[in-house]
Amino acid sequence: MAIKLTNQSMIGRDVVTQNDNDTASALPHRSGDKMKAPDGFDGPTDKRSYTDILFGILIVLMWGAMTGIGIYAFQKGDYRLVLYPLDYDGNICGTDFGEIDMTEYPLLVYVNSLGGGVCVKECPKVESLIDPRTLITYDGVYQGENATLSPDFISIADYTNATIRTTCDETNCTTDPSASWTSPGIRGGYGYAFYAVDTFEVLGTRCFANPLALDRMKEIIDIPDSSILNIESVDAGLDFWNNLYGDIFSARLHILLFGLGIAVALGLLYTFLLRVKFLLGFLVWMSIFTTIGFIFGVAGFALYSAQQWDKAEPQLYADGTISATKIFSYVAFGIGGILILLIIFLRKEIQLAMACVKEASRAIGRMPIIMFFPVLQVFGFVAFMVLWVFYAVNLASMGDIETYNLPFDSPVSMRSYEFSTFVRRCGWYLLFCFFWTIGFIVSMGDIILSMSVAKWYFTRNKKSVGNCTLCGSICTSIRYHMGTAAFGSLILAVVQIIRAFVINLQRKAQQMDNKIGQAILCCLQCILWCFQKFIEFLNKNAYIQTAIFGTSFCRSAAAAFSLVLRNAKRIGSISYVSHIVIFVGKLFICIVTTGSAYIYMEKDLGNTVDSIIGPTVMILFISYFIADTFLDVFEMTTSTILHCFIADEEMFDGDDCYAENELRKWLDEFEEEERKTIKV
Repeated sequence: MAIKLTNQSMIGRDVVTQNDNDTASALPHRSGDKMKAPDGFDGPTDKRSYTDILFGILIVLMWGAMTGIGIYAFQKGDYRLVLYPLDYDGNICGTDFGEIDMTEYPLLVYVNSLGGGVCVKECPKVESLIDPRTLITYDGVYQGENATLSPDFISIADYTNATIRTTCDETNCTTDPSASWTSPGIRGGYGYAFYAVDTFEVLGTRCFANPLALDRMKEIIDIPDSSILNIESVDAGLDFWNNLYGDIFSARLHILLFGLGIAVALGLLYTFLLRVKFLLGFLVWMSIFTTIGFIFGVAGFALYSAQQWDKAEPQLYADGTISATKIFSYVAFGIGGILILLIIFLRKEIQLAMACVKEASRAIGRMPIIMFFPVLQVFGFVAFMVLWVFYAVNLASMGDIETYNLPFDSPVSMRSYEFSTFVRRCGWYLLFCFFWTIGFIVSMGDIILSMSVAKWYFTRNKKSVGNCTLCGSICTSIRYHMGTAAFGSLILAVVQIIRAFVINLQRKAQQMDNKIGQAILCCLQCILWCFQKFIEFLNKNAYIQTAIFGTSFCRSAAAAFSLVLRNAKRIGSISYVSHIVIFVGKLFICIVTTGSAYIYMEKDLGNTVDSIIGPTVMILFISYFIADTFLDVFEMTTSTILHCFIADEEMFDGDDCYAENELRKWLDEFEEEERKTIKV
C-alpha cells in the first residue's frame, strides 16, 4: 500500500501517514455504514502519528500567557490587599500599602455607615457599651466634657498626613447627646465621626459595633429608627469577590485537607472496594443510604447553626449569611427527599448497573495499578490549582483605589476598589485557562484509560494484559495524542466560558429587575447546559476512537457519532444504567467530604472568615472533581467496553469476535430484561 502525501494539516487534522490509510477503512462515511476492520487488525494500532498538533501548541501557549499574567500580577499586585480592609484614606490596614504605614494597625473600626473607617491596633472595648461624649473620628479620638473613657482606650493610626484630613471641634462635633446626632461630624451616621461604642472582632481584620451598644445608644441619644452602623450595610465598601478570595485563602489548609486529602483517600478506598465483586452490592447500597443520611445530617446541622447565630448576642454573623445558611439547609432537605424517591423508582436499574460494573471490574482486575492512575491526575490538578489560585489572588489585588463624593452635601468622600478593563479581562482569561486545563487533564485520562481497556478487550489471551499495558498507554497517549485532548477540552472550555458569561448577565439582569431578560437568559443557560453534556458525551466516545485507531479528533468524533447513532437505543440504555452506580459513588465521596468539611470549619474557623460558604463550595467542586476523576476509571472502562463491543460486532462475525461469552451473556440478559420492562 503506497504512502500518500505528507502535508501538515491545519485545524483538526493530523499528519497523513500509512496509519491513516490503514484505519480509514474502519471509519464509516455515512451513519448507515457499518465499521470494517482494517487489514491485520489485532487491537489498538501500534502505528500512530501525532494528532491535532496545532491544539497541542495552542494549550502550551495558553499556559505561557497565563504564567505571564500571573507574574505581572505578582509584580504589580499585593495579595494582602485582598485579605485586609481599606480605610477611608485609601490605606490598607495591617500593611505598608498606601501613604501611611499601617503594619501595626491590622484592624478597621467603622466610623460611618458607608464603610469608612480608621485602622487601629485592637478593637475598642467599652464596659458601659457606649460613651456618648467620646467620638472616634477620621483624625483620632475627640472627647468633650464629662467623657468617661480614657483618651488612650483605643490606639488609632496617625492620620496627620492623610490625603483628606478632617478634624473635630465643639462646633462640628458637639458631644451634647441632645444635639450630637445631627452635627456635621456625625451627620446621622454618615459623617467623619461616631460615638465610642463597644465592638467585637470579625474576620480577624474588622471591628463591628455590638448590637447591644447600638440599642443603648438609641436610649441615650435622640435618634430616628433608621439604620445606624448596621452590620449588613457597614461593609458596603467591600467587594464580594475580594471577600470570597480572602475566605478561600484563610481556609486554604482546610480546603487542602478535605478537598484533596480526604477526597483522594475516599476515592482510592471506594474504587478499590468497587472491584471486589462480593462487596459491590453492599458498597452501593451502603453509599446510597449513607449519602442520604449525610445530606439530612448536614441540613439539620446548618439549620441548627443558623438558628443559634440568629439568637446570639451580639450577633456575630450578618443577616444575609444566616438567611443563606437557612436556605442551604432547606435545599439540602429537598435534595435528600428527591434522592429517596429516585432510589425507590430506580431500584431495578441499580441492580442491572451493578452487573455492568462487575464486567468493568474484570478489566481493571487485570491492570490493578489503573486504580492509582487518577492520583497522577490529582497531582496535575493540585500543581495547576496552586499556581492558578496564586495568580488569581494577586490579580484580584490589582484594583485601583478610586475616590468619589456622596450624592448629598457632605464633607466625607468615599474610597472604593475598582478594577480596570484590563484586569477584568485577565480575570476572565484566568477562568478560561481554568476550564481548559481541567478539561485537558480529564481528557488525557480518558484517552489513556480507553487505550488500556481497548487493549484488554481486543486481546484474546487476557492473561497477557497487565500493569505494563497502562504504562505503555500513558507513554503513547502523551507522545501522540496530547493535541487531541487539547482540541476536545478546548471545545468544552469554550462552552463553559460562554455559560459563565451568561451567568454574569443573569446577575446583572437580576440587579436591574429585568424579568424578561432573566427568563431569556435562564432558557439560554439550560440550552448551553444540554449542549455541554452532549459535547462531553461525544468527546468521550471520540477519545475511544482515537485510542483504538490513532485518528485525529474530528475523524474520531465523526466515527464515534456515526457508531452511536446506529446503535443509539442499545448504547443509551446500557450507558444509563451503568452510570447510575458510578454517580452514586461520586455523590457519596462528594457529600461525605463536603459535609465533614462544613461541620469541621464551622467549629474551627468560626467567625474568623466572612462566610464558610465560599470555602465549602470550593471543597464541593474539588471533591466532586476528584470523585469524578477516580470513578471515571469505572465509567470510562464501562463506556470503552461497550464501545468496543459494538465495534467488534460490526467488524467481525461469530467466533472472530473478541467479546467473551460472559460479556455476551450479560448483554443478552440486559436486553431481555429491558424488553420485559417495556412490555410491562
